Amino acid sequence: MATKSILKNVTISDKRLAHTFVDALSHTDQKYVPKELSRECRILTENCIKDFFGKTDK
Repeated sequence: MATKSILKNVTISDKRLAHTFVDALSHTDQKYVPKELSRECRILTENCIKDFFGKTDK
């Protein structure tokens, strides 16, 4: 997901839909359960990514 897409303004004109949206947002923290990662997380440098995908000519 592009990061700019979460910065958009949303206008909800239907009162029922607005209440449903607020209710859904208020219940999101109740469903979150942190999980342990099953694989090792590592930081990739620019060179590692280029090596993985192969160097391209511009």
